[in-house]
Amino acid sequence: MNWSWTLNLYLARRFLNAVMIVFGALVLVAFSIDVVDLFNRTPTREISGGIIVGMSLLKLGDLALKLLPFAILFGSILAFSGLARSHELVATRAAGVSAWSFLAPPLVVAIALGVLTMTALNPAAASLLAQYERLEAKYIRGQASQLSVFKTGLWLRQGDAKRQSVIHALRASDQGVNLEDVIIFLYDGQDHFAGRIDAAKAKLKSRRWHFENAWVSGPDGAPKQFTAYDLPTDLTPAQIQESFGSPDTIPFWELPRFIANAEDAGFSTLRHQLYFYSLLMLPVLFSAMVFMAASFSLRFTRLGGVPQLVLAATLSGFGVYFLSDVTQALGTSGILPAPLAAVAPAAMAILLGMTLLFHKEDG
Repeated sequence: MNWSWTLNLYLARRFLNAVMIVFGALVLVAFSIDVVDLFNRTPTREISGGIIVGMSLLKLGDLALKLLPFAILFGSILAFSGLARSHELVATRAAGVSAWSFLAPPLVVAIALGVLTMTALNPAAASLLAQYERLEAKYIRGQASQLSVFKTGLWLRQGDAKRQSVIHALRASDQGVNLEDVIIFLYDGQDHFAGRIDAAKAKLKSRRWHFENAWVSGPDGAPKQFTAYDLPTDLTPAQIQESFGSPDTIPFWELPRFIANAEDAGFSTLRHQLYFYSLLMLPVLFSAMVFMAASFSLRFTRLGGVPQLVLAATLSGFGVYFLSDVTQALGTSGILPAPLAAVAPAAMAILLGMTLLFHKEDG
């Protein structure tokens, strides 16, 4: 029992160290590329280098989470091939340890990383990414509109340096183009209250909000009724959808409540449902990366084909990534149910890895 625990802890430590080394290298490369990209996107804007680097650091958490499956895949290959080169794998197998027992510690670590990513790392990365998107809207896109959805309805902010409007509606349809039970608070460029509009309905048309049965009041609070009233706006339906909370900016623990509130407000939540189920599948996806790495690395290392090993691992990783993109597109369009679209890539990857391993171990 002591020998078994010692071996398991050793394998788990070797696997985790290899994953962290690969993960650190990938994150460093991604951070460098993102900094260069932000500098290229802001050549004509007066933005300091400190702000750009800070924005990249805020975005780094989200990038790191996207790279983690690849880090586990390549880290697994690094660990397994290292064990094979040092003949530790041969000695372990000669002692009667099967491949399944050999893979148990890395699988436990991979599952633990998946749970940790889902429950702790994702909320932290989501909060940082939300701050990044606010800075991006301010410094790069120059877009002032922001949409938030709560149980009491939705809030939408629009405007520029000269005027601001804060819109509240109890319900929406057509992804925010049509609003019901609308209240709009108007402010001038100095954030001074400039008036209020109350209306039964509002519809976004070309460069204007069109209100029906509206009551309009100025700073003095004296209301005046209009059968129809128009408020200028630079918003478009596409901008409203873009300002609608990105799934990546919503922490895992808050996603169910956000989905329920958004559906009550009249918005489609397919993207958010798909993202939520994808987070739930992270432990399975990480386990699939271990199985795929084992099926490739154990086979190729004994044959001495390191280039083939790297190529096979790269192709398998991008294959899973491509399949994930396809199923997400099908899920977002409603062709596939969101749970099935999220489960399919991880399930197919783990089945492929286990099949290859079964074939190699049991013939």
